[in-house]
Amino acid sequence: MKLEISVSLTYRLPEPVDLMLQVEAASGGGQHVESASLDLGEPELFSRVPASDGTCEPVWMRTSGMLRAAYRATVAIDRPMVDFRALPEVPLHRLPAAAVPYLNESRYCPSNKFHAFVERRFGERTGGAKIGAMRDWIESRFTYVAGASTSDTGALDSFVERRGVCRDYAHVMIALARSAHIPARMASVYALGVKPQDFHAVAEVYLAGDWHMVDATGMTRPTETARICVGRDAADIAFLTAYREIELVEQTVRVEKA
Repeated sequence: MKLEISVSLTYRLPEPVDLMLQVEAASGGGQHVESASLDLGEPELFSRVPASDGTCEPVWMRTSGMLRAAYRATVAIDRPMVDFRALPEVPLHRLPAAAVPYLNESRYCPSNKFHAFVERRFGERTGGAKIGAMRDWIESRFTYVAGASTSDTGALDSFVERRGVCRDYAHVMIALARSAHIPARMASVYALGVKPQDFHAVAEVYLAGDWHMVDATGMTRPTETARICVGRDAADIAFLTAYREIELVEQTVRVEKA
Protein backbone atom coordinates (compact mmCIF):
# COMPACT_ATOMS: atom_id res chain seq x y z
CA MET A 1 0.00 0.00 0.00
CA LYS A 2 1.26 3.45 -0.97
CA LEU A 3 -0.24 6.76 0.12
CA GLU A 4 -0.03 10.07 -1.71
CA ILE A 5 -0.13 12.87 0.87
CA SER A 6 -0.70 16.54 0.14
CA VAL A 7 -0.92 19.27 2.80
CA SER A 8 -1.37 23.02 2.40
CA LEU A 9 -1.36 25.45 5.35
CA THR A 10 -1.92 29.20 5.16
CA TYR A 11 -1.88 31.36 8.30
CA ARG A 12 -1.76 35.11 8.83
CA LEU A 13 0.83 36.23 11.39
CA PRO A 14 0.30 39.69 12.94
CA GLU A 15 3.93 39.85 14.04
CA PRO A 16 7.06 37.68 13.87
CA VAL A 17 6.19 34.31 15.41
CA ASP A 18 8.14 31.24 16.50
CA LEU A 19 6.50 28.06 15.25
CA MET A 20 7.01 24.32 15.59
CA LEU A 21 5.79 22.28 12.62
CA GLN A 22 5.22 18.50 12.67
CA VAL A 23 3.69 17.49 9.34
CA GLU A 24 6.30 15.19 7.77
CA ALA A 25 5.56 11.46 7.69
CA ALA A 26 8.16 9.37 9.52
CA SER A 27 10.22 6.53 8.10
CA GLY A 28 10.35 3.29 10.07
CA GLY A 29 7.84 1.35 12.10
CA GLY A 30 6.22 -0.30 9.10
CA GLN A 31 6.42 2.61 6.67
CA HIS A 32 8.94 4.19 4.31
CA VAL A 33 8.92 7.68 2.81
CA GLU A 34 9.74 7.18 -0.88
CA SER A 35 9.68 10.87 -1.82
CA ALA A 36 8.86 14.09 0.00
CA SER A 37 9.06 17.86 -0.31
CA LEU A 38 8.44 20.62 2.23
CA ASP A 39 8.07 24.22 1.06
CA LEU A 40 7.99 26.85 3.82
CA GLY A 41 8.72 29.92 1.73
CA GLU A 42 11.55 32.04 3.13
CA PRO A 43 11.35 31.95 6.94
CA GLU A 44 13.65 34.14 9.02
CA LEU A 45 14.81 31.06 10.91
CA PHE A 46 14.68 27.34 10.09
CA SER A 47 16.16 24.41 11.99
CA ARG A 48 15.35 20.80 12.75
CA VAL A 49 14.96 19.33 16.23
CA PRO A 50 16.78 15.97 16.50
CA ALA A 51 14.33 13.11 16.98
CA SER A 52 14.13 12.13 20.64
CA ASP A 53 12.11 8.95 20.06
CA GLY A 54 13.32 7.85 16.65
CA THR A 55 9.98 8.80 15.12
CA CYS A 56 9.59 12.55 14.81
CA GLU A 57 11.91 15.37 13.77
CA PRO A 58 10.01 18.65 14.28
CA VAL A 59 10.85 21.83 12.39
CA TRP A 60 11.53 25.07 14.28
CA MET A 61 10.89 28.20 12.29
CA ARG A 62 10.34 31.92 12.75
CA THR A 63 8.48 33.97 10.21
CA SER A 64 6.15 36.94 9.82
CA GLY A 65 3.39 38.17 7.52
CA MET A 66 1.95 34.99 5.99
CA LEU A 67 2.90 31.40 6.62
CA ARG A 68 2.41 29.31 3.49
CA ALA A 69 3.50 25.72 3.98
CA ALA A 70 3.16 22.93 1.45
CA TYR A 71 4.08 19.29 2.08
CA ARG A 72 3.95 16.46 -0.44
CA ALA A 73 4.97 12.85 0.09
CA THR A 74 4.63 9.31 -1.17
CA VAL A 75 4.74 6.82 1.68
CA ALA A 76 4.87 3.03 1.33
CA ILE A 77 3.06 1.19 4.13
CA ASP A 78 4.33 -2.30 4.94
CA ARG A 79 2.67 -2.72 8.32
CA PRO A 80 1.03 -6.13 8.83
CA MET A 81 -2.52 -6.31 10.08
CA VAL A 82 -2.04 -7.67 13.60
CA ASP A 83 -4.89 -8.77 15.85
CA PHE A 84 -3.82 -6.81 18.91
CA ARG A 85 -6.70 -8.37 20.88
CA ALA A 86 -4.83 -11.67 20.96
CA LEU A 87 -1.56 -10.19 22.24
CA PRO A 88 -0.34 -10.40 25.84
CA GLU A 89 0.68 -7.39 27.88
CA VAL A 90 4.31 -7.06 28.91
CA PRO A 91 5.03 -7.45 32.64
CA LEU A 92 5.92 -4.08 34.10
CA HIS A 93 9.40 -5.18 35.17
CA ARG A 94 10.15 -6.26 31.59
CA LEU A 95 9.10 -3.04 29.85
CA PRO A 96 11.86 -1.31 27.86
CA ALA A 97 12.92 2.10 29.12
CA ALA A 98 11.34 3.84 26.10
CA ALA A 99 7.88 2.49 27.00
CA VAL A 100 7.92 3.26 30.74
CA PRO A 101 7.07 7.02 30.48
CA TYR A 102 3.84 6.10 28.70
CA LEU A 103 2.52 4.43 31.84
CA ASN A 104 2.19 7.81 33.54
CA GLU A 105 -0.39 10.56 33.58
CA SER A 106 0.01 13.47 31.19
CA ARG A 107 -1.66 16.83 30.62
CA TYR A 108 -4.70 15.53 28.71
CA CYS A 109 -4.74 11.98 30.06
CA PRO A 110 -5.25 11.91 33.88
CA SER A 111 -5.22 8.13 33.95
CA ASN A 112 -5.16 7.84 37.75
CA LYS A 113 -8.74 9.12 37.84
CA PHE A 114 -9.97 6.12 35.83
CA HIS A 115 -8.74 3.27 38.06
CA ALA A 116 -12.08 2.45 39.67
CA PHE A 117 -13.96 2.51 36.36
CA VAL A 118 -11.37 0.38 34.56
CA GLU A 119 -11.28 -2.21 37.32
CA ARG A 120 -15.07 -2.41 37.48
CA ARG A 121 -15.71 -2.45 33.72
CA PHE A 122 -12.68 -4.29 32.29
CA GLY A 123 -11.01 -5.94 35.28
CA GLU A 124 -11.71 -9.52 34.20
CA ARG A 125 -9.69 -9.14 30.97
CA THR A 126 -5.95 -8.84 30.35
CA GLY A 127 -3.61 -7.62 27.62
CA GLY A 128 -4.96 -7.05 24.14
CA ALA A 129 -8.38 -8.40 25.06
CA LYS A 130 -8.71 -5.63 27.64
CA ILE A 131 -7.54 -3.00 25.15
CA GLY A 132 -10.05 -4.30 22.60
CA ALA A 133 -12.89 -4.09 25.09
CA MET A 134 -11.92 -0.51 25.95
CA ARG A 135 -11.76 0.45 22.27
CA ASP A 136 -15.18 -1.08 21.58
CA TRP A 137 -16.68 0.63 24.62
CA ILE A 138 -15.49 4.06 23.46
CA GLU A 139 -16.66 3.58 19.87
CA SER A 140 -20.11 2.37 20.93
CA ARG A 141 -20.77 5.12 23.47
CA PHE A 142 -19.14 8.22 21.98
CA THR A 143 -20.48 10.45 19.22
CA TYR A 144 -18.08 12.02 16.74
CA VAL A 145 -18.94 15.74 16.70
CA ALA A 146 -16.72 18.27 14.94
CA GLY A 147 -16.17 21.34 17.12
CA ALA A 148 -17.41 19.63 20.28
CA SER A 149 -14.08 20.08 22.05
CA THR A 150 -11.40 22.73 22.44
CA SER A 151 -7.66 22.79 23.02
CA ASP A 152 -8.40 22.56 26.76
CA THR A 153 -10.55 19.42 26.56
CA GLY A 154 -8.99 16.40 28.25
CA ALA A 155 -9.87 12.73 28.60
CA LEU A 156 -11.96 13.28 31.73
CA ASP A 157 -14.06 15.96 29.97
CA SER A 158 -14.62 13.69 26.98
CA PHE A 159 -15.44 10.72 29.20
CA VAL A 160 -18.21 12.73 30.86
CA GLU A 161 -19.58 14.33 27.69
CA ARG A 162 -19.28 11.17 25.53
CA ARG A 163 -18.52 13.14 22.37
CA GLY A 164 -15.60 14.71 20.57
CA VAL A 165 -13.21 14.31 17.65
CA CYS A 166 -10.30 11.95 17.01
CA ARG A 167 -7.99 13.49 19.61
CA ASP A 168 -10.69 13.11 22.28
CA TYR A 169 -11.30 9.45 21.41
CA ALA A 170 -7.54 8.84 21.54
CA HIS A 171 -7.13 10.65 24.86
CA VAL A 172 -9.79 8.49 26.51
CA MET A 173 -8.30 5.32 25.00
CA ILE A 174 -4.85 6.25 26.29
CA ALA A 175 -6.11 7.16 29.77
CA LEU A 176 -7.98 3.86 30.12
CA ALA A 177 -4.99 1.81 28.92
CA ARG A 178 -2.54 3.57 31.27
CA SER A 179 -4.98 3.10 34.11
CA ALA A 180 -4.71 -0.64 33.45
CA HIS A 181 -0.86 -0.35 33.54
CA ILE A 182 -0.46 -0.83 29.80
CA PRO A 183 1.78 1.78 28.13
CA ALA A 184 -0.13 3.97 25.69
CA ARG A 185 0.84 6.96 23.60
CA MET A 186 -0.72 9.23 20.98
CA ALA A 187 0.21 9.30 17.31
CA SER A 188 -0.61 11.88 14.68
CA VAL A 189 -1.18 10.20 11.33
CA TYR A 190 -2.30 10.49 7.74
CA ALA A 191 -4.88 7.85 6.90
CA LEU A 192 -7.41 6.77 4.33
CA GLY A 193 -11.03 6.80 5.52
CA VAL A 194 -10.84 9.92 7.69
CA LYS A 195 -13.98 12.03 7.25
CA PRO A 196 -13.63 14.92 6.93
CA GLN A 197 -10.07 14.43 5.69
CA ASP A 198 -7.58 16.10 8.04
CA PHE A 199 -4.71 15.34 10.34
CA HIS A 200 -5.85 12.36 12.43
CA ALA A 201 -4.96 11.11 15.91
CA VAL A 202 -4.91 7.51 17.16
CA ALA A 203 -3.72 5.70 20.26
CA GLU A 204 -0.82 3.27 20.24
CA VAL A 205 -0.51 0.61 22.93
CA TYR A 206 2.52 -1.46 23.88
CA LEU A 207 1.74 -5.18 23.71
CA ALA A 208 3.92 -8.24 23.10
CA GLY A 209 7.03 -6.12 22.71
CA ASP A 210 5.81 -3.63 20.12
CA TRP A 211 3.53 -0.63 19.56
CA HIS A 212 0.14 -1.22 17.95
CA MET A 213 -2.26 1.40 16.55
CA VAL A 214 -5.75 1.49 18.07
CA ASP A 215 -8.31 3.86 16.56
CA ALA A 216 -11.42 4.11 18.73
CA THR A 217 -13.22 6.17 16.05
CA GLY A 218 -13.24 3.10 13.79
CA MET A 219 -12.29 5.19 10.75
CA THR A 220 -8.80 3.89 9.98
CA ARG A 221 -6.75 0.72 9.56
CA PRO A 222 -3.05 0.43 10.49
CA THR A 223 -2.30 -0.93 7.01
CA GLU A 224 -3.61 2.30 5.46
CA THR A 225 -2.06 4.75 7.92
CA ALA A 226 1.18 6.76 7.87
CA ARG A 227 2.54 7.88 11.23
CA ILE A 228 3.79 11.47 11.59
CA CYS A 229 4.94 11.62 15.21
CA VAL A 230 4.16 10.25 18.67
CA GLY A 231 3.94 11.68 22.18
CA ARG A 232 2.22 11.56 25.54
CA ASP A 233 -0.91 13.30 24.27
CA ALA A 234 -2.07 16.08 21.92
CA ALA A 235 0.33 18.60 23.46
CA ASP A 236 3.28 16.63 22.03
CA ILE A 237 1.99 15.84 18.54
CA ALA A 238 0.33 19.05 17.32
CA PHE A 239 0.98 19.61 13.60
CA LEU A 240 1.54 23.32 14.27
CA THR A 241 2.37 25.03 17.55
CA ALA A 242 2.53 28.84 17.49
CA TYR A 243 4.02 30.79 20.36
CA ARG A 244 1.83 33.81 19.65
CA GLU A 245 -1.70 34.23 18.32
CA ILE A 246 -2.04 33.50 14.59
CA GLU A 247 -5.03 33.42 12.24
CA LEU A 248 -6.02 30.43 10.09
CA VAL A 249 -6.67 31.40 6.46
CA GLU A 250 -6.83 28.00 4.77
CA GLN A 251 -5.87 24.41 5.53
CA THR A 252 -6.22 21.31 3.37
CA VAL A 253 -5.08 17.71 3.86
CA ARG A 254 -5.47 15.08 1.15
CA VAL A 255 -4.59 11.38 1.49
CA GLU A 256 -5.12 9.01 -1.45
CA LYS A 257 -3.93 5.63 -2.65
CA ALA A 258 -0.91 6.04 -4.90
